[in-house]
Amino acid sequence: MTDAEGVRLQKVLANAGVASRRVCEQLIVEGRVRVNGTVVTELGSRIDPENDRVDVDGTAVQLDTTKRYVMLNKPTGVVSSMKDEKGRADLRRFTKDWDERLYNVGRLDAETSGLLVLTNDGELAHVLAHPSFGVTKVYIAKVRGRVTPQTIARLTKGVELEDGPIAADKARLLDTSGETSLVELTLHSGRNRIVRRMMAEVGHPVLELVRRQFGPLHLGTLPAGRARELTTVERGALLTLSRSADGAAPHPTSPETP
Repeated sequence: MTDAEGVRLQKVLANAGVASRRVCEQLIVEGRVRVNGTVVTELGSRIDPENDRVDVDGTAVQLDTTKRYVMLNKPTGVVSSMKDEKGRADLRRFTKDWDERLYNVGRLDAETSGLLVLTNDGELAHVLAHPSFGVTKVYIAKVRGRVTPQTIARLTKGVELEDGPIAADKARLLDTSGETSLVELTLHSGRNRIVRRMMAEVGHPVLELVRRQFGPLHLGTLPAGRARELTTVERGALLTLSRSADGAAPHPTSPETP
């Protein structure tokens, strides 16, 4: 690409929603913008938005406008599939507002609700879904019985399941009321129905399960059954995570269903 080709960097940043053209120029002058890992301070700099990678203050900027990133609060009773062969309720109803063909990143079992990412960005989906990249997920489980601090310690120390040992990255007791407890678990495992199996192993079967967080994304107040596009900040956080992933890992051999 010659100097006369491409698009001025400040225009690309403004079009991407980073800030106004004038503020973007200031960011460049201050040395806060990198192109392909190199700081650029010249206002006349031109880039190729289709191939160059840009970040501001270390956060990736989405330049490819064909990529779509959607957060869904999946309700219970819906399978994590775009077309279910058994005719059960699937995810298609939640993607009708977008022209792009979206796919779910990982899975939540039919009776688990909460945060599910839908996208047409295969590279990002691979990083988010594969446990080798260590992307954490936070779940809140309503379980049978009164959970003790000793049980919480056991979850973080590790339990033995039929397919090998597993330990929560973090675990804490949120509440105990009557004959049920609320437990928050943080995991990066992609093993099938892992939260349900862990809690059953320690004697507290799951009654209700919701995923509240996926990597840098938080479910917040998004109602069950609703979907929305990610904000500029959320997209930047996801793309930064994707770009920082070192190397490539093999694709998962089994779907993730906590």
